[in-house]
Amino acid sequence: MKVEARTEQWEMAEPFRISGETFTHAEIAVITIEDRGVVGRGEACGVYYRDDTSARIVEQVTELAPILAAGGIGRAELQHLLPAGGARNALDAALWEIEAGHAGKPVWQLAGFAEIRSLPTVFTIGVASPGEMARKSASMHYARSIKLKLEGEGEDAERVKAVRAARPDAQIAVDGNRGFDPESLDAIMPTLRAAGVMLIEQPFALGKDADLRYIDRTIPIAADESVQDGDDLERLIGLVDFVNIKLDKCGGLTHALEMERTARAMGFRVMVGNMTGTSWSQAPAFILGQRCDLCDLDGPTFLARDRVPGVRYADGMVDCPDDVWGRGQVR
Repeated sequence: MKVEARTEQWEMAEPFRISGETFTHAEIAVITIEDRGVVGRGEACGVYYRDDTSARIVEQVTELAPILAAGGIGRAELQHLLPAGGARNALDAALWEIEAGHAGKPVWQLAGFAEIRSLPTVFTIGVASPGEMARKSASMHYARSIKLKLEGEGEDAERVKAVRAARPDAQIAVDGNRGFDPESLDAIMPTLRAAGVMLIEQPFALGKDADLRYIDRTIPIAADESVQDGDDLERLIGLVDFVNIKLDKCGGLTHALEMERTARAMGFRVMVGNMTGTSWSQAPAFILGQRCDLCDLDGPTFLARDRVPGVRYADGMVDCPDDVWGRGQVR
């Protein structure tokens, strides 16, 4: 096997703000593996709040490259060679494509799916003034479901009210990105209920999950940052309703498929999310999305440009043709 790793910078169409962070571009690690005439591709954005940067991902892959080059390393072995995170995700994706290229089948068939379908996806609006978020939601006429980034402070209620007034037809979810505490969440709950909010994602800071035990979960709550991989699931039983599986967090599609099964057995509902990568990041997550209750796969819509070919968005749905990723490139 021949392994190559590089970093790429992809500009956002406009700055994207969440609680405590503003992003102007996406830093992405791209991994390619060539094996007996087949090239597999993987992409990872890493996990910014865990210092899992694109540079660190490339460093980890480069350190592992001699082992990969010697051959005999597949997806199963990879799970024990790297921890969960962006490096394992990118390598896992490339190895899936290698398998697909040699088998002459798309990855989704190798993953056990009889067919693949377009998926409804959430479209996200970053933190801004209530008026700006309302204008943005009104312009997103294609979106059936909208997720609002909130920050746990006084203007959040007005943001929710403004968007609901602008889009009475849309499903609305909110994402606190760890910006709330029990008091601020309790204060905004009447507004969220009145607006018919369908989901509250990651309201509290890391390490504060136990506080969710005292929260009224009339509106379902999802764990995002609080659930990195399968090892985090058991301690969240009884605290949240959904777990948000992201391939950059859990270390790739191989682990994500296993994690989804485990989460179901524990009584969780499952959503799939993304870390704002290009279509090469969305494509493996799209396969996981075939088994999820909720999909948040709008990452490329934040970028000034995307891969060609890329995933397609229409009428609130996302579709990922096989020529985007998942067959391996034969040389």
